[in-house]
Amino acid sequence: MFSVTQSSKSEFLDKARQAREERKGHKDKEKSAIHIQALVRRFLCRCRLQKQIRKEVDDYFQASETGTSKRNALSIFKIARKLLFVYRQEDKVRFEKLCRAILASMEVENEPKVWYVSLALSKDLTIPWLKQVKDVLWTCCQLLKKLKPDILQDNKLVTLYLSMLVTFTDTSTWRIVRGKGEALRPALTRICENIMGHLNQKGFYSILQILLTNGLARTKPSLSKGTLTAIFSLSLRPVIAAHFSDNLLRSFLLHIMSVPAVVSHLSVLTPECMVSIQTHDLLRKFILFLSREEQCLDICVCLEGSHTLCLLGNLIHLGYLNEKVLEEEANHFVKDLTDMLSYCQRYVSQKKSNLTHWHPVLGWFSQTVDYGLNESMPLVTKQLQYLWGVCVIRTLFSDVLSKKLESQEPTPPPPQPSTSQNNLPVKNLFKRAFQKSASVRNILKPVGGKRVDSAEVQKVCSICVLYQTALSTLTQIRLQILTGLTHLDELLPKHWAFICELGPQGGLKLFMECLNNDTEESKQLLAMLMLFCDCSRHLITILDDIEVYEEQTSFKIEELLTISSFLNTFVYKMVWDGILENAKGEKLELFHSVHGWLMVLYERDCRRRFTPDDHWLRKDLKPSLLFQELEKGKKRAQLLLQYIPHVIPHKNRVLLFRNIVTKEKESLGLVETSSASPHVTHITIRRSRMLEDGYDQLRRLPANSIKGVIRVKFVNDLGVDEAGIDQDGVFKEFLEEIIKKVFNPALNLFRTTSGNERLYPSPTSYIHENHLQLFEFVGKMLGKAIYEGLVVDVPFASFFLSQVMGHHHSTFYSSIDELPSLDSEFYKNLTSIKRYDGDIGDLGLTLSYDEDVMGQLVCHELIPGGKTMTVSNENKISYIHLMAHFRMHTQIKEQTAAFIRGFRSIINPEWLHMFSTPEVQRLVSGDNAEIDLDDLKKHTVYYGGFHSSHRVIIWLWDILSSDFTAEERAMFLKFVTSCSRPPLLGFAYLKPPFSIRCVEVSDDQDTGDTLGSVLRGFFTIRKKEPGGRLPTSSTCFNLLKLPNYSKKSILRDKLRYAISMNTGFELS
Repeated sequence: MFSVTQSSKSEFLDKARQAREERKGHKDKEKSAIHIQALVRRFLCRCRLQKQIRKEVDDYFQASETGTSKRNALSIFKIARKLLFVYRQEDKVRFEKLCRAILASMEVENEPKVWYVSLALSKDLTIPWLKQVKDVLWTCCQLLKKLKPDILQDNKLVTLYLSMLVTFTDTSTWRIVRGKGEALRPALTRICENIMGHLNQKGFYSILQILLTNGLARTKPSLSKGTLTAIFSLSLRPVIAAHFSDNLLRSFLLHIMSVPAVVSHLSVLTPECMVSIQTHDLLRKFILFLSREEQCLDICVCLEGSHTLCLLGNLIHLGYLNEKVLEEEANHFVKDLTDMLSYCQRYVSQKKSNLTHWHPVLGWFSQTVDYGLNESMPLVTKQLQYLWGVCVIRTLFSDVLSKKLESQEPTPPPPQPSTSQNNLPVKNLFKRAFQKSASVRNILKPVGGKRVDSAEVQKVCSICVLYQTALSTLTQIRLQILTGLTHLDELLPKHWAFICELGPQGGLKLFMECLNNDTEESKQLLAMLMLFCDCSRHLITILDDIEVYEEQTSFKIEELLTISSFLNTFVYKMVWDGILENAKGEKLELFHSVHGWLMVLYERDCRRRFTPDDHWLRKDLKPSLLFQELEKGKKRAQLLLQYIPHVIPHKNRVLLFRNIVTKEKESLGLVETSSASPHVTHITIRRSRMLEDGYDQLRRLPANSIKGVIRVKFVNDLGVDEAGIDQDGVFKEFLEEIIKKVFNPALNLFRTTSGNERLYPSPTSYIHENHLQLFEFVGKMLGKAIYEGLVVDVPFASFFLSQVMGHHHSTFYSSIDELPSLDSEFYKNLTSIKRYDGDIGDLGLTLSYDEDVMGQLVCHELIPGGKTMTVSNENKISYIHLMAHFRMHTQIKEQTAAFIRGFRSIINPEWLHMFSTPEVQRLVSGDNAEIDLDDLKKHTVYYGGFHSSHRVIIWLWDILSSDFTAEERAMFLKFVTSCSRPPLLGFAYLKPPFSIRCVEVSDDQDTGDTLGSVLRGFFTIRKKEPGGRLPTSSTCFNLLKLPNYSKKSILRDKLRYAISMNTGFELS
């Protein structure tokens, strides 16, 4: 019973609760329904009201258009208030009509009640009218932001809304202030200022920036002259009204002057705006505003990379157009540009990463880049170019350019090119007088005297810092900057003269002191030197030999001598004193600049001498000390050898090279020791098929086997062994014969240059089926000759050797400079195109090269589609370089690559870095100096009874020294050794040693020395008079076989005949 009562109670309570919840739900629904009904009624009421208002607005404009009602200012004010009350996106057409009605009211003559602005004078309506004007004008701004000026319909609306803004931000067009109303102008002007202040607070400048960017950030501007004038006038009015306050100047710089090339467009489309800029002296105000470091940094931080660059371009353009201001504010101008470039430089990256963006001027940039501005970057670049244009350079470097260079009596000229590959004897270096002028500039030696803390020096230093910063920031137009800075021929020589006058004792000592100081002053002085080096290096790189040596553009030869001496000492000190790296171990930019300029001069001198002997050597550097440090692994010695090996005498470098080779041989086990013998490779060669057999048996050998000992056994066509034991001699003969055959132009693997008969790969070598494998084999054989210290008479064209050494990969390599070593006549023809004053198009040239290839005319395009592209004055320099590159690189690219591949498998390319191109030629072919007979006599070995006091030997040396010419002595050396040049390190290093043997019989009867033959030779006993026989030789053993002649005259005549007929090259 108790449980039943409990259950009934629970049910009752549940029902009561549910009833309460139902009653509450009904009340909530009823309340919600009432609320919804209220919202709907309100919405419908609002819609009816808006519809009614819009109808009233439409009726008003329709009545005005049909002329049934006359407009007045009050009616426009009322209808505008209604329209603004309901204004939505769909009311744009009504708003357009309102703006037209307001503007039309302002144009009516002599009816003050119609003028919309007249309401400003009404006591009751002034404040509502002012609020309405602000709302209308801001609505105009909002609409302007979304319009595209390149669309015709939008362009009309842009004009309309700008007209509204122009009309109500200045009283100059208001008829109400004319005549008697002039007294009202101050009050109305304050109203305009109030309106502009309101617009500025809302973001007026941002709107103008968007409009300008949309219309100007493109190849062809879409803004008309009137539109651009209106926008610029609007942007300038608040600045003028605020009396050029910092706040407004900041907004103007951020939003207007950062628009891409806005100054360029203004100067072309609206010159009157440029007059306004000059009238208000805006450039000076900008310069002074940005000269405060915190203001400049604020501007840079607010602008992204591209916009900072745009601002920079506009300021530079203004400076170019306002030379007077630029001159007066040069210091501040330079500081501003340097600060802005330095800010951009923080974000310029050396490589691509996930955090960088590509910029067409800055390169990889780690800030956000506005790619929408890319279309306008060519115009911005053109503005930036004014910074290194002649006008601005003359203004900024006026202190340097005003210097007068001293003159002196005519001094000796540079050497002229000789018939040999490279050098003139130094005795001819100073023989000819200059023909160009009666007096030349004095050699500018460091004289000192100018205080480094003087205003003049500080100014020049800051300018150099600016341009150096530009070079490191504007990475993609670096070459343009350098070209601009080198355009004035007088700037660099006068810059050098300025450098020479710095400090109490001249430039070198001062700059060495700066290296050890980390002060701001030292950095600025070093920037001056860096800029000089970068520009000079660029100039000498682009000048051809005629301009450097004959016309002497910019620098006289004696100035180059002084500069090269300065640079050589400076770089040597940096390396030897260990101050070429920063704390992180990175090479200093200064070192790259100075070393680069030094090496360009050195390589130019190697190609065509302008310096005296030993000019590049350091007398205070002892080779023995250097070698000791190299043995100990000292870093400075390694760096010296890496960067400036030319300061070490050539003979010492060759010794070092031979030591390196010897050490490698030892490490590879190629040298015989007491405990082990090196592996020997044996090959059998048929004389009639020497090249084919050598190629077949050696080409597959690994590089280390070719570096090792190779024994050659010659057989005749019947397979019978020839007499002769190879103790390196037969291999030497084999190598010489192989090299003689492959470099013979008749084989068409190599050709000779016109004029000096030097060798380079033949472009038509492809007639040989396996020509690339042959080139690789030839490279290995030449490498083997150098590896073993054998000299071979193979004169290479210097451009080909440069490629073998990898010089053509250098940033400063110029194909046109090497072209004379291929074809001097072709070089003259190309450089005449460069100097052609008329229209190159008249010559009918195209970007192609026609060549007669085995009887057929073949057209090679220098670039894709080149045969249809005409050479013009604009692209003639490109044509010259493309042509030179094609002739020396493209045509023989595969052959050269194969040769280099083979050569470098034997000779480590790093070993050759210590030599210049002519020095490598000497490494291949021996010294080009005259034969030192005393050295030869000292290291000659005698056989067959001959000795140093034998009369025939005495006659021989006397004939060689007194009767033979230098050319005949060279022929004699070639007759015996197969090479006309002596070994680089002297005859002590000739292998096998130079030998002379007394012979009694002809070579085919010669069985070698016997006791009888030796005794007869020693005591001058002859079996019979040998007067009918000629001297012979065995070049494989460097052996001269000399009959025991009875008279000196017979010896002289027979020897002269033998060497001229070249009857040697026989095997004992």
